[in-house]
Amino acid sequence: MNVYKIVGLLGVLVAIVAAFVNVPYSEPIMAVAGLVVGLSVAAEHHVRVIVSALALHTVANAFNGIPAAGASISTILANFGVLAAGAALLIIVRNMYERLKPF
Repeated sequence: MNVYKIVGLLGVLVAIVAAFVNVPYSEPIMAVAGLVVGLSVAAEHHVRVIVSALALHTVANAFNGIPAAGASISTILANFGVLAAGAALLIIVRNMYERLKPF
């Protein structure tokens, strides 16, 4: 188990716990964890991470209609979206840097 997986698991843990209790600075914690995880994403998975971040953000509120559990499921998915967005942001910035660097 490497540092990237540990930070990713901590990000997932914060995403789940923050759905049920108030965790101070949970969104920045998840975003930074996503940035760290983004460092370890292989090039062939870049598009999957970016699409996953967009999809999680889009469908996060789809489960609000489920009685009792819907709000929690939606919050967890939205939090996963924040984690994935951090990874996607790092991937996009790193790709831009690679394309724009002089040599």
